[in-house]
Amino acid sequence: MKRGPADPPSAAGSWALRLLGGLLICTALAVSLSRAPDRAPESLVARWAPPPSQFIELAGQVVHLRDEGHPQDPLPVLMLHDLGNSLHTWSAWAPRLARQRRVVSVDLPGAGLTGPQPEADYRLSTQARFVLALMDRLQLRQVQLVGHGRGGEVALELVAQAPSRVERLLLLNPGSGPILARRTPPLFLVARLPVLHWLAESLLPRALVQAHLAALVARPDRLSAEQVDRHFELLLREGNRRALHEQLLQVQAEAHAQGAAAAGGNGSPAQNATRQLPTPMPVQVMWGQQNRWMPGDRAARVTASIPNAVLVRLPEAGHLPQEEDLPSALDAARAFLGA
Repeated sequence: MKRGPADPPSAAGSWALRLLGGLLICTALAVSLSRAPDRAPESLVARWAPPPSQFIELAGQVVHLRDEGHPQDPLPVLMLHDLGNSLHTWSAWAPRLARQRRVVSVDLPGAGLTGPQPEADYRLSTQARFVLALMDRLQLRQVQLVGHGRGGEVALELVAQAPSRVERLLLLNPGSGPILARRTPPLFLVARLPVLHWLAESLLPRALVQAHLAALVARPDRLSAEQVDRHFELLLREGNRRALHEQLLQVQAEAHAQGAAAAGGNGSPAQNATRQLPTPMPVQVMWGQQNRWMPGDRAARVTASIPNAVLVRLPEAGHLPQEEDLPSALDAARAFLGA
């Protein structure tokens, strides 16, 4: 029996094949454009570590820091950044404070040009011991301690470990609210989830980093290309994406443990820290009122948990008041620090 020619494909089938082919091409192009391999620290130094940046060996790793201003200042200002950020977050504040004071900022382990902690230990207690070791190395007997976000939690833990080493505390949006919020910022969401974090270690669109920063500030239209470049390129520093994932997991574990302790009547981390102070120290909490990632009542609760703390609300700021170019934020910081 003679067989006839095969039926020609239907118009709908042909359209579906063309659509599938187009989607495959677009996917391949997107993957190619999003490919972001790790970068060696040396390749980032020229742009992101000009003077006064310096590198020292401490606690088994090479640490990036800046030490600016008056070396004879008896009470230096030490500044700690948030999770996923770097010492560059203080780039607008540090030079201005350094006109009158000695100002030290550092890339904490797991971030910036310092990179991953050798044992991947990012617990608050470990980070606080690292900062104390840095103070010893730089011969900082006592400091005025400034902490943003997770850096604020590290600051409180340091006070718990060594209260005599801190003269006063300035806390900007302290805590890990953006990480544990219901609407997690884009980059933290990707870095935290099992499969997505693995993909992000080789594929990372710059647009994702920009969207993440836009979610943290009050005025996304004021974000500069250099701010986005800096966050993006330092995240590509060898090992930093894996370190961010590990930090997020450890932050979650700490939050669960703290919740259980609070339910058992052991109090909050801030209360635990300040209980160990011989006398209450001056504490100022600065809070961006347009911080969309932390509960609105958190500012009052954090401030109430710290004896002698004063709350300063910043109506025009989001989660990054030090990067949002707000004179009111810097003025409040300078008044509190005496700078």
